[in-house]
Amino acid sequence: MPLAKGGSPDPAIKGSSLLCLPYRPQGSESMVTGSIPHRLRGKTPAQPLTPGSTGPAWPGPPRVAVPGLPTGCVASLMSPSAFLPGRKVVVVRCEGINISGNFYRNKLKYLAFLRKRMNTNPSRGPYHFRAPSRIFWRTVRGMLPHKTKRGQAALERLKVFDGIPPPYDKRKRMVVPAALKVVRLKPTRKFAFLGRLAHEVGWKYQAITSTLEAKRKEKAKLHYNKKKKLMKLQKQAEKNVEGKIARYTDVLKQYGILV
Repeated sequence: MPLAKGGSPDPAIKGSSLLCLPYRPQGSESMVTGSIPHRLRGKTPAQPLTPGSTGPAWPGPPRVAVPGLPTGCVASLMSPSAFLPGRKVVVVRCEGINISGNFYRNKLKYLAFLRKRMNTNPSRGPYHFRAPSRIFWRTVRGMLPHKTKRGQAALERLKVFDGIPPPYDKRKRMVVPAALKVVRLKPTRKFAFLGRLAHEVGWKYQAITSTLEAKRKEKAKLHYNKKKKLMKLQKQAEKNVEGKIARYTDVLKQYGILV
C-alpha cells in the first residue's frame, strides 16, 4: 500500500483523517523511518526513533513503547522501513495506543468490520482480532507485502505485546517521536484508546493486564529510586577525588581525550 495516502488498510482504522508520512531529517540516522521515497521528501517533519535524542547503544532489537501514539501513524512509520531491511522490533503496551476520532465512532467502525465474513464458511476468514496487540499487528501487516516471502519474513521480525512481559520489563524502551499524539493531533481533537475499544468488542484480559502493569510499575519505581541513590553516591565520589586527579584531567583535556 503506498505510504503517500497515509492511514491504515485495517477497516478498524480506515477513514481516519490522520496523515502519516515517513521522513528522516538530514544528518540523522533513524532505526524506524529508514529511507524515504523521493515523492515524500520534505513533506512532514519527524524525528528518528531514539531514546532521548541519540540512537540506541545496546544490542538486540529496539523495544518500542507505544502508549500515546496514533495506530496508523506509528504503523506507517515502522512497517515499510523497520522490518523489510532485516531489523527486529518489539512493540509493548499496545493497549495504550491511540486512534484518532472519538470512541463511539471508532467502535461503530469496528462493529461494522466484525460483520464482514465469509457467508458460507466464516471460519475461513476474514479473522477479527480482539487483543490490542493483534489489532496493531494486523494494521502493520496491511502495510507490508505479507503474501510474498520477503513480506512474511519481515512480519516474523515483529513482536507485539499487551503490557510489558518479561524479559522486556527490565530492558530499555523507546518511543517514536514522529508519531506522538501531541505532534500528530491538534489538542482539541478527540481520540480513543485501543485497549478500551478492544475490551468492548471482546478482549477479555483488560483487567489482568492492568493489574500486572500496576505491579510492574511499582517494581520499576523501587528500582529507579535505588538507581537515583547510586547515581548520587557516584557523583559525590567523583567530587571527592576531583582535586587529586585534576592534573591528570588537564593533560587528558589537552590531548582531546576528555572534553
